Amino acid sequence: MMQGAGVAESPAESGSLKVRALGSSFYAAMRVMAKPERESMFAIYAFSRAVDDIADDGARARDVRTAALDSWRTDIEALYAGSPPPRAAFLTPAVKRYGLRKEDFLTLIDGMAMDVAEDIRGPDLATLDLYCDRVASAVGRLSIKVFGMDEGLGFALARHLGRALQLTNILRDLDEDAAAGRLYLLHEILTEAGIESRDPMAVVADPAIDRACRSLAGRAHEHYRAAEDVMRARPRGLLRTPRLMGAVYRRLLATMERTGWAAPRRRVRIGRARLLLIVLRYGLIG
Repeated sequence: MMQGAGVAESPAESGSLKVRALGSSFYAAMRVMAKPERESMFAIYAFSRAVDDIADDGARARDVRTAALDSWRTDIEALYAGSPPPRAAFLTPAVKRYGLRKEDFLTLIDGMAMDVAEDIRGPDLATLDLYCDRVASAVGRLSIKVFGMDEGLGFALARHLGRALQLTNILRDLDEDAAAGRLYLLHEILTEAGIESRDPMAVVADPAIDRACRSLAGRAHEHYRAAEDVMRARPRGLLRTPRLMGAVYRRLLATMERTGWAAPRRRVRIGRARLLLIVLRYGLIG
């Protein structure tokens, strides 16, 4: 989608992006929202996909991708200065309507920059937590503004649900990440599982990978429970979407736990019928 640092096309208008979103659990969650909120969430999604595509574009050199991310930083600064360039103009309605914070957009870019700077392999807890905060919880902090939540409980929800979703993605994308030279499993859980290598392809082929993944799954469950505690307190705002996202991803995690992570693995997906049932159940909860 991105063709270098100076892209003219607005991500929100990209037909290919909309097609990608249609089959995603994120789109299913957006369907339960009213049109203004839904359009703003799609704008946040479009921005997230744009910078994520830059980080994942292994065909381009790291310095080229760094320049592309820096260009987005410049665009975000211009947006908040009142003179958005055409590429970032699609964010203006959501920023103005819901008071989206500049620092959260920039934090998300910082998270993508971590992937560009070097291939993360067996990070320590502090590094992985920072990465999850930047690439996932920052999106949550943008989202809770659209949900109409107060920052206190809203940011707590973003912290825990964002980390839970990101850890679930890490466990689902083991092979895809390894093929790209990345390994997000914690150094300490790899060591506890008896895995000495930090070569991604060697690690995902190691018979002890299941033990390591189950340990990380336990951390994800802790964040799901903390997020549920926040929502159980019935804070002000629209909770259908975060409830739905949590339900979908917890289902993914539970499915992975049943099948295990031993090689060979198949990427876990939720069938349309099951996804529809989840949407119907949680879409009716305020």
